[in-house]
Amino acid sequence: MKHVVSVSLGSSKRNHKAQVNILGEDFIIERIGTDGDKKKAIELIKQLDGRVSAFGLGGIDLYLWAGNKRYIIKDAAELAKAAKVSPVVDGSGLKNTLERRVINYLHDNEIIDFKGKKVLLVAATDRFGMAEALVNKGADMTFGDLIFALGIPIPLHSLKTIDILSRILMPVLSRLPFEMLYPTGKKQEVNSVKYRKFFDNAEIIAGDFLYIKRYMPPDLSGKIIITNTVTKEDVETLKNRGLKMLVTTTPELQGRSFGTNVMEAVLVSLLNKKIEEITSQDYEKLLEKIGFLPRIEVLN
Repeated sequence: MKHVVSVSLGSSKRNHKAQVNILGEDFIIERIGTDGDKKKAIELIKQLDGRVSAFGLGGIDLYLWAGNKRYIIKDAAELAKAAKVSPVVDGSGLKNTLERRVINYLHDNEIIDFKGKKVLLVAATDRFGMAEALVNKGADMTFGDLIFALGIPIPLHSLKTIDILSRILMPVLSRLPFEMLYPTGKKQEVNSVKYRKFFDNAEIIAGDFLYIKRYMPPDLSGKIIITNTVTKEDVETLKNRGLKMLVTTTPELQGRSFGTNVMEAVLVSLLNKKIEEITSQDYEKLLEKIGFLPRIEVLN
């Protein structure tokens, strides 16, 4: 049996474990949160290294992307180095494939017509594949990278601007402590309504759920959220706030949509190739074979 573990800097309250069969292989898929404690995460990776098929890094990105340029996050690199045997992924490879497919799937199956829709993507550098797919479908985009990662309430509206700013800022930002850019540990459990006008103006809110959850307003009536990593409690909260539809890019596994890092670790376990040899075409072929579909729930 293959065992995939996501070691997350996020809250341990979001831990989950599921047993599933994918393409004839039995998997134990597990998420373990360390409440923002990087030392604890490193120790956990060292303890499990060689005993698990693959690690996912949760609550932190190993890479941020702008176009074809990849920037490595210093803190995440320290976590990844703790594993000497088991491969480590952060989900960015899958975000560039699976999440493009999900946007195309929603459009091609006439579930969501993106053309002209006002979409708030909370961070494009975290989900560049999704950002490009939404632009290609004609969505009216607002990118919240400066707003949610840096607390600068300036909306961005073009991928070209994201690209230019990334080339200027990423060499510095990638060396900052990750908790300065992203909610970790107990901060993930707190909803502090902020940047409300950007949420209110959007018909569709997309991207990292912990950014969305941390700042979303009490009224989400008529809106659609496209994200992943939601728990049963999150779904109930969104329903109570009037959300019309929830789409998660990763499928539901025993009551939980795991993060892309977890699902990428599953794919790496199935591919049996070195990380550096895996291509986006490998992921595409495997995704086609498995037939992963997004989770779509009409809540109100």
